[in-house]
Amino acid sequence: QVQLVESGGGLVQPGGSLRLSCDASGSIVRLDTMGWYRQAPGKQRELVATVTSVGSTNYADSVKGRFTIARDNAKNTVYLQMKSLKPEDTAVYYCNGVGLYYNGVNLRSFDDWGQGTQVTVPS
Repeated sequence: QVQLVESGGGLVQPGGSLRLSCDASGSIVRLDTMGWYRQAPGKQRELVATVTSVGSTNYADSVKGRFTIARDNAKNTVYLQMKSLKPEDTAVYYCNGVGLYYNGVNLRSFDDWGQGTQVTVPS
């Protein structure tokens, strides 16, 4: 099995910064695209940013220029540096990872989520 654990959320004033981290662990053989998604109250979960294993990134228009996604392949960790935070960035932020793991018998694909971390930017 694979576990994804986020950290780094909290309360920050408008214009402030936060850095989220997500550690992937387990019998991971290959970790492909990792990403951050968020879900605000009463809204659907939406893409924030993704990064491939070779570092190609993709961002939602709403966060371009303010958020930066990065990963450390040696640590199976993905980060989300958030700057110039706005009240509309308030949400639960979820980490997602896709890849292959070894279940003790054979290789299996996974597409797993972390438990989420709350980011609150008051208006």
